Amino acid sequence: MMPESPVSSLMRALADPTRRAIFERIVQTDEITVAELTKGSGVTQGAISQHLKSLKNAGLVKERPAGRNVFYRAEPKGLTPLFDWLKYYSVFWNNRFADLRTLMKELDP
Repeated sequence: MMPESPVSSLMRALADPTRRAIFERIVQTDEITVAELTKGSGVTQGAISQHLKSLKNAGLVKERPAGRNVFYRAEPKGLTPLFDWLKYYSVFWNNRFADLRTLMKELDP
C-alpha cells in the first residue's frame, strides 16, 4: 500500500465534522486543553483525544505538555499542503472561467 500524501491526510482529518469543529475551536484560541475542548462539546474526553490525535498526525495542531495538562494550539503550516493543492488547480479554474467568459460574449455580444 502506498503511503498517504500530506494533502490526503489533511483532507481526511478535516472531513469529519466533529474534528473540524474541534480544530475551529483550537484556531480561535492561543492554547486549549482537552478538558476545555470537552466542555459543552457533547463529545467524550476520549473521543476528543482521538480527534486531536488525527489532527496532530495531519500536522494541524501542536501540543505542549505542562504538568498534568497538555495544551493544544493550531499549526498554521499544517494547512500548506491544502493551499498548494488548491493553488495548483486554480490555474485550471481560471482558464475555464476565461473560456466561459469568451463563450458568453460570443453567444450574447
